Amino acid sequence: MVARVGRCLGLGDGPKQMAEAVDKARLFELLEPALAAMGFELADIDAHFGRRGLLRLFIDREGGVTLDDCQRVSEQIGAFLDVEDPLPGSYVLEVSSPGFDRRLRTLAHFERFKGENAKVELRDALDGRRRFTGKLVGVEGSEVLLDVDGELVRLPFGDIAVARLAPS
Repeated sequence: MVARVGRCLGLGDGPKQMAEAVDKARLFELLEPALAAMGFELADIDAHFGRRGLLRLFIDREGGVTLDDCQRVSEQIGAFLDVEDPLPGSYVLEVSSPGFDRRLRTLAHFERFKGENAKVELRDALDGRRRFTGKLVGVEGSEVLLDVDGELVRLPFGDIAVARLAPS
């Protein structure tokens, strides 16, 4: 589900300046508390820049996200971003649910989706391999446990480049 806001926010020198200025960690820091106060988790942020910037927020909550939720969050967070103005240049804000192949970004995500299938890609090879697909077993310390074809694999969380649920 996507709620689109057609207005452009902010002013600047264009997409190149905006691309250089985006700090996802800062956006998470800014937006997570605001969304939590509304009863939502900020699952992920995606930003693309070309002729016009695009800031896409993926939100979630217990019981799922509706189109009305996306619209409400879009309106409130859009107004919040107008005031905070964390991004130079113009952009379109989209708010969406994370989908079936949601990104796993935190250790809590790996624990929450225990029992589900996931695809994990490491920054550097572990035993000659960078890509793993299997069932999430859970988290132990700072390691993600994955059952890959009946073998328990321990993946250091800090070495994970990207991980997503992999629905069957």
